[in-house]
Amino acid sequence: MSIALDLAKESFDFEEVPVGAVVVKGEKILGKGRNTVISDNDVSSHAEINAIRNASVTIGNYRLNDCVMYVTLEPCHMCAKAIVDARICSVIFGCPEPKTGSIISIDNFFDKKELNHNPQYQNGLFSEESSKLLKDFFSLRR
Repeated sequence: MSIALDLAKESFDFEEVPVGAVVVKGEKILGKGRNTVISDNDVSSHAEINAIRNASVTIGNYRLNDCVMYVTLEPCHMCAKAIVDARICSVIFGCPEPKTGSIISIDNFFDKKELNHNPQYQNGLFSEESSKLLKDFFSLRR
């Protein structure tokens, strides 16, 4: 998670919403991503999507079976669906996102029985650091 937090700080430095994500299998990092929505001019360039894309290129497969994603902020619905489709087995996120978080905040997306894959999840790892980075970012813009 510390690497995801470093990526979030990098996003902050590039004036992007500070979120970072890492995809890991065992002890090996397969993919890294940070928010690049503004620089890419692409609404889908969230940290989670970028980490999934990077990991998929690394292993040459869009299925990321037995992988864990560490992300500094609770994923939105778009990212949650990508996590499900990539077959990531577990997501560990830092802080909740009360406005758009799809895992515990405004929805319990991963708990839906209708999905063909239900990732495990937990939150709270590096929560204070992740939350402070986001608060600092948005306080500079208000």
